[in-house]
Amino acid sequence: MPRPDRAPTLKEIAERAGVHVSTASRVLRQPEPVDGWSDSALRVREVAAELGYRPNLWAASLRTRKTTTLGVVMPRLTDGVVATTYQGIEEAATKAGYSVLLSSPPDDLDAQRRAIALLVGRQVDGLLLSSLHLPGRAFVESLALGSLPILAVTRHADAGLPFVVGDDYRGGALAARHLLDRGYDDLAIIAGPDHASTARDRRDGFVDTVKDASVSLPPERVVRSSFDVAGGVEAARALLDRPDRPRAIFAVSDTIAIGILGVARDLGLSIPGDLVVVGYNDIPVVAQLPVPLTTVRSPAHDIGVTAIERLLELVRTGETESMKLPVELVARGSS
Repeated sequence: MPRPDRAPTLKEIAERAGVHVSTASRVLRQPEPVDGWSDSALRVREVAAELGYRPNLWAASLRTRKTTTLGVVMPRLTDGVVATTYQGIEEAATKAGYSVLLSSPPDDLDAQRRAIALLVGRQVDGLLLSSLHLPGRAFVESLALGSLPILAVTRHADAGLPFVVGDDYRGGALAARHLLDRGYDDLAIIAGPDHASTARDRRDGFVDTVKDASVSLPPERVVRSSFDVAGGVEAARALLDRPDRPRAIFAVSDTIAIGILGVARDLGLSIPGDLVVVGYNDIPVVAQLPVPLTTVRSPAHDIGVTAIERLLELVRTGETESMKLPVELVARGSS
């Protein structure tokens, strides 16, 4: 029996479980039980748990030159949809036996560069980059990270990296088709920031669909903004506090849409009687608003899970495929 002041050894676990030490080592290298394990393998796990065994990850990393740690750079973690994506990332990494080192810098390139350098210094086995800026290729190449596996998540940013994102172009097209099918042709879009591929793709899907329907969308009806409520408020004031305001607005994020709704309230406009609003992401709060928000649902959690699966494939094999996950429009009272 091991002394209570130290962890049990593999030899002690093997002897108590009645197996060879190499069997105990092989079983305990697995992060969790796998299908088809023998009774002796399950017994090893039971004995290890009883004796309080903890694997020495540092010693294992010296042998394998792997740290079983993944780095994640994810700005705007206070945003609900970003937090949901990270939840998927952490759940999937833990299930695969990996730890996650997270850095959540401001959404600017210098801050992201410092965060990446910090994580690389911790010798992570792979790196997830969220919130890359357009165009992203020069930035990624300037990092000089060599053979470190890197995958973009949420934004692809034309960076030459494999990526996992939602199908944002289709999401913008769905929003446009929803409004057009309901007879609205006096349209505007609050299009988010220029540097975000999510904003660009949602805008392009919307604008292209409106154009294909031979509906006019003047340049002044496409307004840039930040992704937050304050950005929605500023842009909505420019569009709504005038006599020729649009009849319907598509916002490329739900937080922007919430800002629009606040401005409409202040101007005495009813939703949807005077103004129709469509958002993007389907964060939980928007279904509970006084007038529930029509929005495009992005699979934020699934994006996080799939990103880890693809990154680990990249770690193992050096190759993986990019993915765009499907989105859907959720019609509610605001339209």
